[in-house]
Amino acid sequence: MNVKQLQQMPPWQWPEEAGALLRDLLAARDADPSDRLVAVELAGDYTIIDDNLVGALLTILRDGRESEDLRATAAISLGPVLEQADLMGFEDPDDILVSEKVFLEMQASLRTLFLEADVPTLVRRRILEASVRAPMEWHPGAVRKAFASAEDDWRLTAVFCMGFIEGFDEEILGALKDDDPSIHYHAVRAAGNWELDDAWDYVLSLALSTQTERTLRLAAIDAVVGIRPEEASMALTDVMGDADEEIVEAVFEALAMSGAIADLDDDVEEDNF
Repeated sequence: MNVKQLQQMPPWQWPEEAGALLRDLLAARDADPSDRLVAVELAGDYTIIDDNLVGALLTILRDGRESEDLRATAAISLGPVLEQADLMGFEDPDDILVSEKVFLEMQASLRTLFLEADVPTLVRRRILEASVRAPMEWHPGAVRKAFASAEDDWRLTAVFCMGFIEGFDEEILGALKDDDPSIHYHAVRAAGNWELDDAWDYVLSLALSTQTERTLRLAAIDAVVGIRPEEASMALTDVMGDADEEIVEAVFEALAMSGAIADLDDDVEEDNF
């Protein structure tokens, strides 16, 4: 078994030795760089992440001798476990992926590295994008500073982070008008995450239009359901008959996640009765 084979398998089918394989690659600075990059990407998966893999990712992230791409990817791989630990806490053993001690170490290390001026810009951006998934007091100021930057890359990072940090409604609404497609996309997602009612008409128009770029349209469908879940099923009726099966599937999945499909079924039953 090698890391490229792991990459081709769904995580729930990985063998027991997968964790050890990834840890060995993360530690082997003389290994093939492409294999190590894949290992760093896979190491953050929910099915395998643990204290040891977090430690290995942090070691890479802190090491200025490692490549910028590898360090940036290590930061991103820490995002999902940060979010899971922040949401689930540490009381139920079935919900614990990493220990509270390691969780706090992650948060402290990410903040320290973000504030270090000699850390490459890409790595600092990825650190901010990962760390906001477990929000802390320093994040709003960092996001505001990034959004005020003259550099589009920092502004993109800021808008992405606004999907996780409260208090940026006006900035999100403004970013919906941004010409940068990536900033626009993440503004749509953020509007849905925070249920921004002022974005409803615009986001709905994106979801309904067959002219909307496909990835953006999928994000808009999720956002429509997020903003007004009680109205979404009726608002998206025309989209349910779209020729694109993935678009239709996205509508029903979003409605199911919000509970709107159950409400719709209840309405239909009442009408039939």
